[in-house]
Amino acid sequence: MNKKGLLIGIVSIAIIAGIAASISVSDSESVNLDMERTHGTISTAMGSPILGDPSAPVTIVEFGDYQCHQCYNWFHNTKPAIESQYIQTGKANLVFVDMAFLGNDSPRAAQASYCAEDQEMYWEYHGLLYASQESKIDGGWADSERLKAFAFSLGLDMELFESCLDSGKYSKRVQYNTQEAREHGVRGTPGFFIVGPDGQQQLAGAQPFSVFKQILDTMA
Repeated sequence: MNKKGLLIGIVSIAIIAGIAASISVSDSESVNLDMERTHGTISTAMGSPILGDPSAPVTIVEFGDYQCHQCYNWFHNTKPAIESQYIQTGKANLVFVDMAFLGNDSPRAAQASYCAEDQEMYWEYHGLLYASQESKIDGGWADSERLKAFAFSLGLDMELFESCLDSGKYSKRVQYNTQEAREHGVRGTPGFFIVGPDGQQQLAGAQPFSVFKQILDTMA
């Protein structure tokens, strides 16, 4: 490992340790955080649950913001084919890591996804956010009241969800993820790292399925 890689590793461990100390034991247990989870050079410890088979040979790490229009496009136009051809077949899995930077509502929307994860509904809530995205950033579609309405529509325990969201329980988790994106040179969303047995490749932007397929077929 070169000196730069070692330094990044040390800094990442220190940040994770600090965040871990700020999350109560019960909170960590509620979402079963793996504090040592990494994919390639990226710490995904504070990111989403793994979508797909955790033992799949390839992992797609997506850095995104729920108010990002290109993330919306990728979610609807590219992700379905990746899911059906690679994730559901066990060739790859996916982890979403927040880069919540586009507006004031972005961090809160990301926090809400983890409040849903407390009730084992992360991916359902994640999908609902991208299904409900509106064109104007901070236009009100992802404010606290709407985030709570989304939870209600999924049948979540509202007392637990509202307590989680109002307390800012996962604010530091989202901050950590956003910093992880910046440390890995992600300058906009969506940003991707495709991590395989022999290394990782970075992609920027809402690339079409054909671009992902070309890379995934050489790794899976």
